[in-house]
Amino acid sequence: MISSVLPTYNRAPLAFVRGAGSWLETADGTRYLDLGAGIAVNALGHAAPELVETLTQQAGKLWHVSNLYQIPEQQALADMLVEKTFADTVFFTNSGTEAAELAFKMARKYHYAKGHPERVEFIAFEGAFHGRSTAAIAASGSEKMVKGFGPLMPGFHQVPFGDLDAVKALVGDTTAAIILEPIQGEGGIRPAPDAFLKALRELCDETGTLLIFDEVQCGMGRTGRLFAHEWAGVTPDIMMVAKGIGGGFPLGAVLATENAASGMVAGTHGSTYGGNPLGCAVGARVMQIVSDPAFLAAVNAKGGFLRQKLEGLVAAHLDIFEGVRGQGLMLGLKCKVAPTDVVAAAYDQHLLTVPAADNVLRLLPALDISDADMAEAVARLDAAATALEPKQA
Repeated sequence: MISSVLPTYNRAPLAFVRGAGSWLETADGTRYLDLGAGIAVNALGHAAPELVETLTQQAGKLWHVSNLYQIPEQQALADMLVEKTFADTVFFTNSGTEAAELAFKMARKYHYAKGHPERVEFIAFEGAFHGRSTAAIAASGSEKMVKGFGPLMPGFHQVPFGDLDAVKALVGDTTAAIILEPIQGEGGIRPAPDAFLKALRELCDETGTLLIFDEVQCGMGRTGRLFAHEWAGVTPDIMMVAKGIGGGFPLGAVLATENAASGMVAGTHGSTYGGNPLGCAVGARVMQIVSDPAFLAAVNAKGGFLRQKLEGLVAAHLDIFEGVRGQGLMLGLKCKVAPTDVVAAAYDQHLLTVPAADNVLRLLPALDISDADMAEAVARLDAAATALEPKQA
């Protein structure tokens, strides 16, 4: 008999009833150290006092009015994002998947409005994850994402991640945009080299192609900059944001230049809940905290501390781990065993981690995690790796 909750997840036999900072607690009081943060969502940890206060205050005033009216909280957050980024305009969604849908629509509508309706195709990259909608799975192209869901939306092509020649071979008169994650998350914490991002920007400028960055997982301070593409000194035309922007409240956004958004006029897109007062009030508080230069400097320092600890862990368990990759507090352990085995062994140590493709274990802690909690997490990973090592005869 099917579960009352559609069984599309292989859920761990764990249920949490409360959380504080980087710790979660089950009903019987067992505490787990969380190095997943809801898959990079809880940027400020669980039950962050600032966010609880903001949400509670807003909940006592106004939850929802719809986008038929002006929403001051939405305007305030949009103004903050425009001030802090390349963007001139913002549309709010409830998730990264919804942001992806708008990004694809915006790119096609841009070329249509410019008199090039034939420019409808997208170049994406192997290992990408942009959500689970029809367009997003067509962009990923992987068997895991698309099997059984055909026919796929046409117009999407994949090339190897980081292969500039393959991109150049595909860009043509029908190309609308190139889309990529500056650091692939689900794909295994794979950073795109700065030179590659710069080359893509130049190629897009030369060919009139739009550049879309998916910063749903790597954005909002995760790498030690507000957005990961800032490290390369390039900017996209369109960017998808979600996860950390709401600090745990469902919130997403599409940021764009005035030029890229020029085709999107009244009636071309909408959202019932997108940009609601609750989500935007919380998002504005997250932005105030995460965009502070001192906060970002602390993320960089924490990332360096954690990476150093992880390098030592790898050296101590060469049968289990191969190396460390990533940036800031978006780190991955390349494994020599199945990462799901490491996840399971970590559960036994009351530690939460996240598997990814390319045999990688993701570590995505709260951005304000303490050094003591990071050291404790690595100690628990050490115990998990020891449990997995072959027993000596």
